[in-house]
Amino acid sequence: MGKKTRVVVGLSGGVDSAVSAWLLKEQGYEVLGIFMKNWEDDDDSEYCSSNVDFVDAAAVADVIGIEIEHVNFAADYKDRVFAEFLREYQAGRTPNPDVLCNAEIKFKAFLDHAMRLGAEKIATGHYARVREREGRFELLKGLDPLKDQSYFLHRLDQAQLAKTLFPVGELPKTEVRRLAEQIGLPNAKKKDSTGICFIGERPFREFLERYLANQPGPIKDDRGRTIGEHVGLSFYTLGQRKGIGIGGLKERGAAKGGSEHEPWFVARKDLAANTLYAVQGHDHPWLQSKALRADDASWVAGAPPAAAHCGAKTRYRQADAPCRFEPMSASDFTLRFEQPQWAVTPGQSAVLYQGEVCLGGGVIAEALA
Repeated sequence: MGKKTRVVVGLSGGVDSAVSAWLLKEQGYEVLGIFMKNWEDDDDSEYCSSNVDFVDAAAVADVIGIEIEHVNFAADYKDRVFAEFLREYQAGRTPNPDVLCNAEIKFKAFLDHAMRLGAEKIATGHYARVREREGRFELLKGLDPLKDQSYFLHRLDQAQLAKTLFPVGELPKTEVRRLAEQIGLPNAKKKDSTGICFIGERPFREFLERYLANQPGPIKDDRGRTIGEHVGLSFYTLGQRKGIGIGGLKERGAAKGGSEHEPWFVARKDLAANTLYAVQGHDHPWLQSKALRADDASWVAGAPPAAAHCGAKTRYRQADAPCRFEPMSASDFTLRFEQPQWAVTPGQSAVLYQGEVCLGGGVIAEALA
């Protein structure tokens, strides 16, 4: 009997990672579970209790028959992810901390820890796939188009992908739920987590106000008329509709010739003038962009692809938009879209695809007309 390959699975307490661990054990791997604690500031609150998740993860490990270890990465998370998250918001951008968390914690700190435990591979419950071709590794979309999470994983490199398994990436979510019930997992009906752990379901602005100073200023429309006051540019994102604080401005809408019922959207930020611009109507020209520039790029293959036509997402849960990719350097590129893209937001990720293959991407620096 040969020695089994040891795989360390990140058990979050959710159903996807639980089924991942079970599948690997069924396939003959030696499986060890790790529960990652990434946030401590108010972990006993109703919004983000990792204690409950750890109890669920431990119960899953017991049913599957594997060991589980509780590891605290909170200091790494605060230094590598949360500090950057706050810097981006202070600069008026809207970051995606899930992308950074995957690159810095789940596939770096966690991977390093797993290797120290003698693991040959790590596994998570992400809906994505890895394919090896002639010694090179490709990141592929998960087969369930409604759950594909390759967007959040686009910063993974060859060394990380070489050691990573995504057991549920080949399955639809409905099958994962069915398997969980069949196995008798205690979290089979647990709802999917939404958002980032440290924010959870709490009011987002209320959370940010604990860390960022308020700098109120004017809200202006596309004619430069003041229509309200914002609480600080950091607390708004492009395309935002709710919580702007100018709802019900029927007289202004009618005076402009627009429909008094059309909603207002955040369209621009002028950091130098501390001014927020809002426009009426989902299809307003200020919300449409034919191109973008991105920087801080990361490429799965290790180098940018050549200029070519491809598909790109400028936000999660978006269909791939046909575009022309034009590299400016290894870390900067431009995308020119066939159709205007809505509310292209600095700080978010622009991720490139050739069919089912995720090539990598970068951080949106600016939307271009």
